[in-house]
Amino acid sequence: MFGRVKPLDAILATAEKKSLHRSLGAFQLTMLGIGAVIGTGIFVLTAEAAQKAGPGMMVSFIIAGLVCAFAALCYAEMSSMVPVSGSAYTYSYAVMGELIAWMVGWALILEYAVAAGAVSVGWSGYVIGLLEHALNIDIPDTLVAGPFDGGAINLPAMFIAGLVTWLLVIGTRESATVNAVLVVIKVSALTLFCVLALPVMNSAQFSPFAPTGFIGVGMAAASIFFAYVGFDAVSTAAEETKNPQRNMPIGLIGSLTVCTVFYLLVAAGVIGAPGLSSQPVRDVAGIALEPGSRELAAQCAARAAEGFKDVVCSKEALAFTLREIGWPQIGNLLGLAAGLALPSVILMMMFGQTRIFFVMSRDGLLPASFSKIHPKYNTPHVITIITGVAVALFAAFFPVGQLANISNSGTLFAFAAVSIAVMVIRKTDPTRHRPFRTPAVWITAPISIAGCIYLFAMLDHKSIILFAIWAVIGFFVYFGYSRSRSHVGLGIVEVHEEDADVPPQPVPPLPGAPID
Repeated sequence: MFGRVKPLDAILATAEKKSLHRSLGAFQLTMLGIGAVIGTGIFVLTAEAAQKAGPGMMVSFIIAGLVCAFAALCYAEMSSMVPVSGSAYTYSYAVMGELIAWMVGWALILEYAVAAGAVSVGWSGYVIGLLEHALNIDIPDTLVAGPFDGGAINLPAMFIAGLVTWLLVIGTRESATVNAVLVVIKVSALTLFCVLALPVMNSAQFSPFAPTGFIGVGMAAASIFFAYVGFDAVSTAAEETKNPQRNMPIGLIGSLTVCTVFYLLVAAGVIGAPGLSSQPVRDVAGIALEPGSRELAAQCAARAAEGFKDVVCSKEALAFTLREIGWPQIGNLLGLAAGLALPSVILMMMFGQTRIFFVMSRDGLLPASFSKIHPKYNTPHVITIITGVAVALFAAFFPVGQLANISNSGTLFAFAAVSIAVMVIRKTDPTRHRPFRTPAVWITAPISIAGCIYLFAMLDHKSIILFAIWAVIGFFVYFGYSRSRSHVGLGIVEVHEEDADVPPQPVPPLPGAPID
């Protein structure tokens, strides 16, 4: 079961034979990382975090950022050493074998597709809020909210998912260029928010700082973790990166550092806004209500009718804050910026999803049609369209908070696997060239693993159960379809293009490993 390890040399040969076009540099990678990271977490999930932890969400951002920082250091070594598509899936295949790699890839499917759906829902909330406040248009909830949010279908969220799918089919270079422009808009909007909100901060707004205790802070960190998953998507672009040995670590760590600073500043501006409350909304028994629940929505409506202004009740927390502190037009502009910029997050999530599918198909674990390349655009168009349909359906019918938590469960599993892999390969292949070495790996990687386990345990029970169900389905798919069709299992090693006329060579078994 664990003997099917794909040698690194074979992985690199496979990528060389059927590779994607290398067109991304360090700057584009950093922009892609910022585009994926800064988005839903700060624009949309700020209200969710406040409902769980109140002002204590400042600590939640730090906890989630630290876990990601340690995981990023592990990712940087693996991605610079194995500069091919597939991210955690590919690394696990090279180090821990096919079954673990399959489960990691299966978890990444859960991460990316569900995450793209969550961001689509967040985009819809900002755009609808902008239309209602700037143009005084009253749009019925039936068409802009899913059934869990009191509507029927979220058409704007479906629309943006379809638009991003089309953009990705056209090509990576075009997608990255558009994304860089959107990142500039997004960063400018957040900078303007900080300039306007931070000077009027009221320190009294930060008390009580942790109204739900450290448990609440931990639960908020588990949700906010969703805001950091973009750096993982950057590593899936390794096969399309020029000089990945140098550029991948820059893109990963650089984007994470920029984003963490923004998160803390913006969160402080939201919490400290005078006249607003970032404290959790509670039921009659004094218990904080679950974010995204119908009970919370009803309580928010009742409090709004009484004149209360709760950040936790807003689906556009940053624009709402600016409007309430005396900058209504700037608030509308920030809503416009979010509407323009959040698609860059959807783009990066779907980009990562299609590349995971692409490399799993290339290994024989998924149908070969998934790795077909468009003759004109040179992109994996078949799986891009399939992914786009799935994302649109998620966005149409599910609330943003639940989608984010479900996505986090898959993300945390993948991050922990990479952290384990970087330690294992230090032992099994110590002489291989490492353009970037994880500092103090025997301390860094265990901290990353422990952090992932902690945040996973802090997720809501529904998300943990759904992850377990998804994992069971993955086992059935692997043993029912993928295992018998795996190229490594069939003894096939992909070769370089110039050697394509040579018959496939069998995989030599590892010393002491069972022969499948």
